[in-house]
Amino acid sequence: MLADTKAYSGFAVPDIDEARAFYAGTLGLRTSDDHGQLWLHLAGGRDTLVYPQPDATPASYTILNFEVDDIDQAVDALVARGVRFERYDATGQDERGIVRSEGPYIAWFTDPAGNILSVLQER
Repeated sequence: MLADTKAYSGFAVPDIDEARAFYAGTLGLRTSDDHGQLWLHLAGGRDTLVYPQPDATPASYTILNFEVDDIDQAVDALVARGVRFERYDATGQDERGIVRSEGPYIAWFTDPAGNILSVLQER
């Protein structure tokens, strides 16, 4: 029934202007505004809707994963733009916050609303 419909994901933030500044300014994503909502235009046509919700609770899981060719370079570039990487107990993160054990190399950070994002590099 829904197999051929266009689907997209979305998440809430308490402040759209703050989200726009972060996603467009800090992360360098293409964005657009639509009736008080923010669209993130991601590579591959995977647009994501960011909508205002004053009492939004941050997601406790990773809402967006950005696949990169070189995780060390990506982490350095984001740190230079003021992004702080998260630390999680028992994940085996190195001094830069990158997990290099099983699966892809991955490092997590949050948006201003506290939603969890990651950069990851396939092995």
